[in-house]
Amino acid sequence: MRIALAQIAATTDPAANLDLVRDGVRRAADAGARIVAFPEATMCRFGIPLGPVAEPLDGPWATAVREAAAGAGITVVAGMFTPADGRVRNTLLVTGGGVEASYDKIHLYDAFGFAESDTVAAGDTPVTVAVDGATIGLATCYDVRFPALFQRLAAEGADAVVLPASWGAGEGKLAQWELLVRARALDSGTFVAACGQADPTTVGGEHGKAPTGVGHSLVAGPNGAVLGALGAEPGLLVVDIDLDAAVPVRTATGVLANARDPRQGASASFG
Repeated sequence: MRIALAQIAATTDPAANLDLVRDGVRRAADAGARIVAFPEATMCRFGIPLGPVAEPLDGPWATAVREAAAGAGITVVAGMFTPADGRVRNTLLVTGGGVEASYDKIHLYDAFGFAESDTVAAGDTPVTVAVDGATIGLATCYDVRFPALFQRLAAEGADAVVLPASWGAGEGKLAQWELLVRARALDSGTFVAACGQADPTTVGGEHGKAPTGVGHSLVAGPNGAVLGALGAEPGLLVVDIDLDAAVPVRTATGVLANARDPRQGASASFG
């Protein structure tokens, strides 16, 4: 499967960000990709109130993404915000190529001095989708620090996980991002396609307190090897992945079959 990562620097204007999505979809489709992933917060970057920009999955912003995906015949994964009882949900829209689904971020970024849960309601359900007959798992940014989610997705048949993100800047954070993506691939035996927001300083912006991106999107194989990566600036990464390689790797390592719950000394429910 050919997958594309459209690393963009989203603005606070959802309409302007739609133009970035349309361009990325077109370029990915022209490159022959079957999936194109955009970052978390593609609809609107972090750092401003999210309630006023949140829209339902049948609202105009998602509808425009849906139309772009349908026109290109490609599956699009893009981060947006949907309403949720006074707060919002940090949602991945997955649309096009015969797919229509969404995932609400489970693990919220209450870390490094930022409290995502103040304005965002957590999801509670892992999600997989079928693209061209392959099972693809979904995760968002801070989810990458929680191995059990990725192992759960693998146990549900996912041979790849798409991971949109808007990573926070700071000392050591880029190294953590790259390490965590590779580790989640290795300890779940899946391909992990991690698409982050570009570093805003590469397009004349600044970081601030909110997690606005550091770039360096990458695809890691089930053995932890990096198959392709971008730098800090906006760009499109296109990588061919052999999904048939995932099961043999995780069977060889035993990461699912041998998993045990250390609290109970019992087999975990991964396989």
